[in-house]
Amino acid sequence: MNGSAHSAPTVLDIKLKRGPAGLGFNIVGGVDQQYVMNDTGIYVAKIKENGAAAQDGRLQEGDKILAINGRKLENLSHSAAVELFRSAGEDVQLSVQQRSSLPQNGPASSRSDGESSPALGTWTLFTVFTLAVAAAGFFIYKRIQLRHRGPC
Repeated sequence: MNGSAHSAPTVLDIKLKRGPAGLGFNIVGGVDQQYVMNDTGIYVAKIKENGAAAQDGRLQEGDKILAINGRKLENLSHSAAVELFRSAGEDVQLSVQQRSSLPQNGPASSRSDGESSPALGTWTLFTVFTLAVAAAGFFIYKRIQLRHRGPC
């Protein structure tokens, strides 16, 4: 033996009651936007403060959601998973695999269980880059304009 212990992942069944702000957590993942390399699963990205998940206390960031109301979340797109959460009703039963130290592949920010935007992380990075380039261009333009200004 090499001294390392490998144990089976812990699976929890968690029942949440939908509140005014939904279930109180954001999800990432799906076949169209893998969050963990070589895994198309749906993961908890963020627990919202004072939401149903935070009040329950068992669901944690990084947990993999295996099923919702008995419906497995295998091979779904992100938007299909979001739709399952939206239509799950008031009392929601989750089957959850507790987080492990798998390498993450996705964005740090994510959409909530009631929102969907597959390209949000990429779009945001692109927008920030575009604004930075535009600001730099404007600064250079003003500097050139000041250098070529004649006497007043």
